[in-house]
Amino acid sequence: MIAEIGSQLRKGVVEYCILGSLSREPMYGWQLAESLSAPGVIAGIGTLYPVLTRLREGGFITAFEKSSGVGPVRKYYRLTPAGIQKLAAFREQWPSFVTTVSNFVGEEKSVEH
Repeated sequence: MIAEIGSQLRKGVVEYCILGSLSREPMYGWQLAESLSAPGVIAGIGTLYPVLTRLREGGFITAFEKSSGVGPVRKYYRLTPAGIQKLAAFREQWPSFVTTVSNFVGEEKSVEH
């Protein structure tokens, strides 16, 4: 059951983790998958591409191709102005959301009768 909780939490923030990663620099799919799977945000590259497609179709990211210099051309992703706005809105709301949730699920304080 604990794995299910983690999965649900990740589903809620994975788009924003992708947007945050892409706000630092354009990244190609494999590079992005590695950066997100190492800390456990996504299970692997197979879970990344449906989210990238959804973000691209929503107008939050765009893709472009660039030579890797050593192999095939790579598809890179970067934020659009709408993606920058979406991430900014999330960043503004995230701290208060975390505080609110922590107030509900944090350690109980003992109450003396």
